[in-house]
Amino acid sequence: MGTINVRKMGLSAGLTGALFYLGCMIVMFTVGREGSVNFFNSLLHGFDVSTIIRMEIPLWESGLGIVQTFILAGLVGACIALLYNWQIKNR
Repeated sequence: MGTINVRKMGLSAGLTGALFYLGCMIVMFTVGREGSVNFFNSLLHGFDVSTIIRMEIPLWESGLGIVQTFILAGLVGACIALLYNWQIKNR
């Protein structure tokens, strides 16, 4: 078994998180409030998001959100790779 490149795994996870964030933005933009509520309620297995969903989100806040998502997902991916590599070395 080979090791996982930590930087590549972090970048892949970060880009995947950012892509999901963009997907959520597109859903909210295209289907409106009621469609968004229905979509996220079914995605979250019955949690009611109607009381917390916000449709008027400024562009700067969306930009900050996508950067934060990229960073957090990248850190998660890097941690997974580090722990995986550490586990292989201890066998």
